[in-house]
Amino acid sequence: MHFPLDPHGGQLINCMVEESKRSELLEKAKGLPIITLSEREMSDLDMMACGALSPLDGFMNQADYLSVLEKMRLSNGLPWPLPITLSTSKEKAEPLKVGSEISLQTHEGEVLAILTLEEKYNYDKNSEAKQVYRTEDTAHPGVAALFAQGEVYLAGKVQVLNRVAYVDFLETRHDPAQLRKIFADKGWKTIVGFQTRNPIHRAHEYLQKCALEMVDGLLVHPLVGATKSDDIPADVRMKCYNVLLEKYFPEDRTFLSVFPAAMRYAGPREAIFHALVRKNYGCTHFIVGRDHAGVGNYYGTFDAQKIFDEFEIEEIGIIPLKFEHAFYCKRTKGMASNKTSPSSPEERIFLSGTKVREMLSNGEVPPEEFTRPEVAQILIEAMKKA
Repeated sequence: MHFPLDPHGGQLINCMVEESKRSELLEKAKGLPIITLSEREMSDLDMMACGALSPLDGFMNQADYLSVLEKMRLSNGLPWPLPITLSTSKEKAEPLKVGSEISLQTHEGEVLAILTLEEKYNYDKNSEAKQVYRTEDTAHPGVAALFAQGEVYLAGKVQVLNRVAYVDFLETRHDPAQLRKIFADKGWKTIVGFQTRNPIHRAHEYLQKCALEMVDGLLVHPLVGATKSDDIPADVRMKCYNVLLEKYFPEDRTFLSVFPAAMRYAGPREAIFHALVRKNYGCTHFIVGRDHAGVGNYYGTFDAQKIFDEFEIEEIGIIPLKFEHAFYCKRTKGMASNKTSPSSPEERIFLSGTKVREMLSNGEVPPEEFTRPEVAQILIEAMKKA
């Protein structure tokens, strides 16, 4: 495998229209049928715009959709684990003609893109739920979102006229081409990506630093798109990431940038998705820990690592780094895992997320073996204001 890696499919797909055509198309969009996008669909569209979802250049047709569900591959054979789709109701789909154009808009009525309708098709929500999420239980947030969608999928290429107008984390928003240039300017040829939707505690820090021993640089790439209502808000998490990197990581070997995707909580399949997309952003390696992108008890603890074995490394094109559950070992007085610690269970400090939230809500600082005190303080202050 040669570094740096090519994007998935060979090139970054840019779905933005040329500036010279933009005004004309914006005017044209005023007379087109309108589909209003959900928060997740807006995230997907914006990631298509900049190439983060390469090789996709639009919302999936039925052939790609069914192939992804059944084989975790696009119809051309390229690995791809999650359906990227645009839904609408039967009533709105009925008058739409294949070959016609549709204006894709925000809830506020801002035009984001024009979709050329290639196909409209019905789909089985229960089948998609079982194959993508391994459950039809609507207590699963991904399943709940799926069942709340319209009954028809609209497929076709997109011409993006306006990027999503984000107002937060502007200084840490970087498109794939920008990150690739930043890494090149830093002289990094091997970069490990770390996906997170939680504050980084000592166990995560340990994994990142183990990975940093193997590569030139670390990309901390927290997801800031739609998450569950009980996940810690992105602005609070960003404060945690900043203080942790400032105080406990080498400045010249780490970089913080936000990941604009929405969480699907699809466990193993989403782990593959997160890896492929990070390849587009310029990563050569990707950390896969326990229960990656999981929720509840729907997936086995290390299913997200095992799923990578269903593909050849060459076709995934990014190297997964698989880590055990880390903990503080009282005997060796440091972070460790089952692979490196000789200690008994009583000599290991684990704290559940529930226990930590309980401590934080009571204003108690979790032990330093679990989280850095600066991170704990930010979380305590946030809970006081909640």
